[in-house]
Amino acid sequence: MPFFKLRLRSLAIALGTCLLLIGLHTGLPSTVTATALSTTPTTEIERSQPFIRPSLLADLQTTLSQAESSPLAQANVGEARQTYIAILKPQAVVPTAPETAARAVVGAVLVGDRLVIRANFRDLSSGFRDYVKDPVSPPNPNITSGFHLHRGNANQNGPFQYALAVTLDPSGISGSATGELTLSPEQKQALSDGLIYFDIHTTRNRGGELRGVLIPS
Repeated sequence: MPFFKLRLRSLAIALGTCLLLIGLHTGLPSTVTATALSTTPTTEIERSQPFIRPSLLADLQTTLSQAESSPLAQANVGEARQTYIAILKPQAVVPTAPETAARAVVGAVLVGDRLVIRANFRDLSSGFRDYVKDPVSPPNPNITSGFHLHRGNANQNGPFQYALAVTLDPSGISGSATGELTLSPEQKQALSDGLIYFDIHTTRNRGGELRGVLIPS
């Protein structure tokens, strides 16, 4: 089977896992079973989950390819690596899911202890929260954007770990984000345990508009 088809199938399986996790933690219905995921074509997965946008898998493929082709990943070809994805949904926001048509995806590659992150987002309800004008208490100078990596369980708001660099398109509510960081042993263990997640904070939804856990692809 060609590499591209293998990758799409892998992404489809990971996508189903993300959606199952969202359903478990939010009470949303999930019609995809673990058995079906291994054999169901991508189009069938999309049809079985009506809240998935048709472009979701393409967005995942794009961000993951960008992460894998980054200079850091290319310069360390011999090192052990693992790819990850995250699908950010409003239903995963804790404690209350906001009403929004926004969506976002993350593709990442772990090379040794370095995590390379590429993401894109669309149709946010408003611009990103400005942490200079609207800081957390106490203020944290490391929070330089509204697109964050956190560590914590799915039913809690875990501590902030890292802020991605955000690039907006002319609309101001869609765009991309990037990041590269060295993980501590504790963070690597959290990643292995499924306890690393991303979220997006906007001016309309200060506490979080989208959220998704980072899982192996």
